Amino acid sequence: MSEGAAARLDALVDRVVTSGCCSGCGMCAQLDEGLELALDDHGFARPRRVRPGTADEAAVRAFRAACPGMTVRAQHHPDAVYDPQLGPVLQCWEAAATDPELRHRGSSGGVLSALAAWATSTGEVAHVVGARAGDDPRRTVSVTITTRREALESAGSRYAPASAAAHPLATDPSGATIGKPCEAAALRALAGARGADAPLLLSFFCAGTPSAHATDALVESLGVAAGTVPDALWYRGRGWPGRFTVRTGDDEVSASYEESWGGVLGPAVQWRCRTCPDGIGESSDVTAGDFWRADERGYPVFDESDGWSALVARTPRGLDLVQRAVAAGVLTVRPITPREVMAVQPSQRKRRRTLAGRLLGARAAGARVPRYRGFGLLRLARRNLRESVQTARGTFRRVRSGAVRRSA
Repeated sequence: MSEGAAARLDALVDRVVTSGCCSGCGMCAQLDEGLELALDDHGFARPRRVRPGTADEAAVRAFRAACPGMTVRAQHHPDAVYDPQLGPVLQCWEAAATDPELRHRGSSGGVLSALAAWATSTGEVAHVVGARAGDDPRRTVSVTITTRREALESAGSRYAPASAAAHPLATDPSGATIGKPCEAAALRALAGARGADAPLLLSFFCAGTPSAHATDALVESLGVAAGTVPDALWYRGRGWPGRFTVRTGDDEVSASYEESWGGVLGPAVQWRCRTCPDGIGESSDVTAGDFWRADERGYPVFDESDGWSALVARTPRGLDLVQRAVAAGVLTVRPITPREVMAVQPSQRKRRRTLAGRLLGARAAGARVPRYRGFGLLRLARRNLRESVQTARGTFRRVRSGAVRRSA
């Protein structure tokens, strides 16, 4: 440990946070035992120093290489085809858990929950780091999954700040971590910076992390008194797509997915998520997302039904895992193409094709943005030049108005 190194790490962390580039992934807590993640005044997870620093020069170098608020590199695996919208792909499927309870509780087909339950029960991995509701179910905490019951308790999306990469076991190569794309990227890059093996990385399609305050506002909009700690709260699942639901005593209130995500949670995502190059989990071994049914315009239809996931194997390790899970009867699958996956993910398509314009507008207005390497963003922008220019202008105006800083 070096006092100088700890001070340099603090300066880098502060730069990422104050610029609005922090995603709250928690990777920095792996580099210094004196850092922990906590909600800030805006309701986002941010690192803070709680004990004297333990970082050395290797930790500073690792932070520069792995913090997704500084650098994110696209993954180009030699065995995979790189799709400009979906990233590295070895194989894609429409998939669902064969366990009906896991499928019902999951946000779509229950695929990641089923993989977690199977992998831990069979010894494929020693444990899985995941997330579930905290003692106050309005908040989300990282947990260790070692049984089917724990996988079931963690099933379903949590549209709130969580920091999987900060969990003490998140870097353990004998285990697996289920995390947002930024967390998978951070853990993959951290393993590379350390010359170590990464854990099995499972991720999901992500539209961003909303402020915890948005959850509170949504709960109160459903008639629950401010400050009341519910008995239970889930964002999705228990159906597909499922309803945002709050249970207090004998009372239960809910909102549709469109009302909850579209009306309250989605607009409250942090700035770093609005400049993200990877909402589809490129750095993972396996990625899952909603395989929506679409209307005639290609937009998702949110009618309640049995859930289905789009499942993507990105690495040989991920492909082997899925194939053996299918052989064991854990998943039911049907091969599909990357084009079919992205056809029902219009928001992910638009975000990637206009991101170069958003980044250009932000930088022109004086905002700091991370460095993104290998995603082909300029090529996508040239194909959609008019839309990219419009995005650049809109972002420039928002940054100059101060809206970005207030939401950082």
